[in-house]
Amino acid sequence: METLARRSIRNFDVTHNFVVSYNWAVPFARSFPGAPKRLVNGWNLVGITRATTGLPILLFEGALDISLVGSANIDVPDVVGQVHTQDPRKPGPNGPNTYFFPDAFAAQPLGTFGDANKRFFHGPGMFNTDFALEKSTAVNERTAIEFRAEFFNIFNHAQFNNPSGNFAAGNFGVVTSARDPRIGQLSLKFVF
Repeated sequence: METLARRSIRNFDVTHNFVVSYNWAVPFARSFPGAPKRLVNGWNLVGITRATTGLPILLFEGALDISLVGSANIDVPDVVGQVHTQDPRKPGPNGPNTYFFPDAFAAQPLGTFGDANKRFFHGPGMFNTDFALEKSTAVNERTAIEFRAEFFNIFNHAQFNNPSGNFAAGNFGVVTSARDPRIGQLSLKFVF
C-alpha cells in the first residue's frame, strides 16, 4: 500500500503580502486663506493599497475513488510536467480564463493515490486599492457632521478567485469567478 505522507502548503498561505495605508489631511485652509473655515477645514484623503500573491490551489479528483480506499477526498492526479500559469484573462487549452495548463497533470493508475501534493502552487494574486474622501465639519463644541465618499477597488482591477482544482471537471485550471468590481458609497454621520 502506498504511503500518504506528503508535503503541502497551507490553504491560507500568502507568500508575499504588501499593505500600505495612508491618511492625508488636505491643507485647503492654507491654499484658500480667505475662505470660510467650515468649508476648508476637516478634509482628509485616506486609502489602503494591497498587493499579494494568491492563495494555494486545492487539487483533487472530484467524487471519484480511484485509489479504491473508500474515500474520494484523498485522491489527487499525477504530476507529469511543469505547471505553467498565465494571466487568467487569456484563453488556454480549457477555454477562456485559463490560469494553469491542465497538461501538467494526468489521472493516476487505478488503486493508487496520485503523486501531486494537494496544494503546491498559488492562484492569481491580488492588487487592490480602497480610497475615501472625508470631510468633518464642526457644528458646535460637542457635535459634528462627517461626510465620506468611499470607493472599494477604485481602479476596478480584476481580482480573480482561484481556478478549479477538480481534475475530473471540464473547467480544471479555469477561473470561474472574481471578487467585487469597483464599488462606491456615500455616507453622512452626525457625531454628538
